[in-house]
Amino acid sequence: MIAILRANPLLLLFAVAAIGYPLGRLRIGKSSLGIAAVLFVGLSFGAIDRELILPELVYQLGLVLFVYTVGTSSGPAFFDALRRKGLRDNAFVLALLMLAAALAAVLGNAFALGAGQTAGLFTGALTNTPALAGVLEYLTHNAGSGGAAALTAPIVGYSIAYPVGVIGVIAAIAIAQRVLKVDYAREATALHETGATQAPLVSRSIRVTRLSGESIGALITRGDWQVRFVRVRQGGEVRLAADDTVLRVGDTISAVGEADDIERLTAALGTEAAEPLELDRGDLDFRRIFVSHPRVLARRLGDLALQTRFGAVVTRVRRGDVDLLASDDTVLEPGDRVRVVAPRERTAALNEFFGDSYRHLSEIDVLTFSLGVGGGLLLGLLPIPLPGGGLFRLGIAGGPLLVALALSKVDRTGPLVWSLPYGANLTLRQFGLLLFLAGIGTRAGDAFMTTLMSRGGLILFGSGLALTMVTAGLALWIGYRLLRIPMSLLVGMLAGLQTSPAVLSYATEQTGNDAPNVGYATVYPVAMIAKIILAQLLVSLLA
Repeated sequence: MIAILRANPLLLLFAVAAIGYPLGRLRIGKSSLGIAAVLFVGLSFGAIDRELILPELVYQLGLVLFVYTVGTSSGPAFFDALRRKGLRDNAFVLALLMLAAALAAVLGNAFALGAGQTAGLFTGALTNTPALAGVLEYLTHNAGSGGAAALTAPIVGYSIAYPVGVIGVIAAIAIAQRVLKVDYAREATALHETGATQAPLVSRSIRVTRLSGESIGALITRGDWQVRFVRVRQGGEVRLAADDTVLRVGDTISAVGEADDIERLTAALGTEAAEPLELDRGDLDFRRIFVSHPRVLARRLGDLALQTRFGAVVTRVRRGDVDLLASDDTVLEPGDRVRVVAPRERTAALNEFFGDSYRHLSEIDVLTFSLGVGGGLLLGLLPIPLPGGGLFRLGIAGGPLLVALALSKVDRTGPLVWSLPYGANLTLRQFGLLLFLAGIGTRAGDAFMTTLMSRGGLILFGSGLALTMVTAGLALWIGYRLLRIPMSLLVGMLAGLQTSPAVLSYATEQTGNDAPNVGYATVYPVAMIAKIILAQLLVSLLA
């Protein structure tokens, strides 16, 4: 079997994946390694036989796919978060990462780990595979005669410190929420009220008994609510609500929004109607339609003039597993499902207008995808001088990530749509990470096992534990006590600092709300880029 795997790298790749993926789903308490288990299976194969290695192109391709898809998916949330308290939060995370890099340098000097292992220790304790890839690429361009041994050292440091980077942070969160007696339910209510997170959407029909002679447009402008008005019944006739619709006592109006907003609207207009208007589907009907046609991708709902063209209104946009309240400023992405209310006879035309193609949701635009990735690779090749005469490159990790973030902000250039369908993005991201972890795992297995069984392995493990716990502990204490960041957001920010989906999953389970996702998206891109740069600086300065 070993001889067969040596001669067939593709078979080796899928053997590592087939064993590692189910192992990663095994849970110990409330945590698991996830897809990172593929790395450890790859290390095991490499330890069995030093010739069981995957070609270098495998992990390079995997890394590019992973970082580019992460950038395109997290970009909108990142830029949106910056408009709130994102600058403060990202500055906080950046300061912590610089402190962690300094601590890694101190540990590396104290235990004579060498530049490569110190950088690997930093990337492993902070669970960042793109930063490790940046280190490997830096060493490839600057290591000189170090050869394969120089590339192996960071992988070994990363592999030994990585489990601590996951488990240690989870332990820090568990301890902090007990010691600080965090009330996640109360925090969730406060976050909904400030608009930092979105509560589930509800629909309600309201009988107008208080206001009279005021238009819906005026209600939207002056109201203390974020709602979408849908239907109105006047004189026995049900039609779509428009900005110029004037409400009178006795009318019934339906609206969609968060529960608190709907309650305030009800108190202002009258009382909840006994019979919801959406039950009357005689003239107006509602459908969920997939967004797939190029004409609507990366367009604002307000620019589509749906009410003028079709007599229709979009009330909700389902993106992934979340329902978003539609507004004129909502930008449609590939893979969205819009809930449209329209006259029954116009539904076929609306299906054609939006595309409604499930097949297209799994396809990518090869032209824009290739242009984006190619631009990122070119950016990664640009040399940036470092103190001491060395050169720094964003590399195949940082270049595609930065370009993807920029393109997610642009969204569309003429006929070119830069965003990826939600499902296709997730598939490419997971497959890319699998390729990367399997590739670097098999290539470092022999050195990993040798180091693990030696005194050096114990030093690396202890150093990784110290680095992880100090960084996580300071993040939770300073963030909660001094900066007054709600713990629901803070644990997500810590997961973003670690760039760890496993930590984010644990944080979401603990809070019971989506606030950790907001914190994660706020700092993730900056943390990713900062660690790529800091890891290479460690190698440069300690060499």
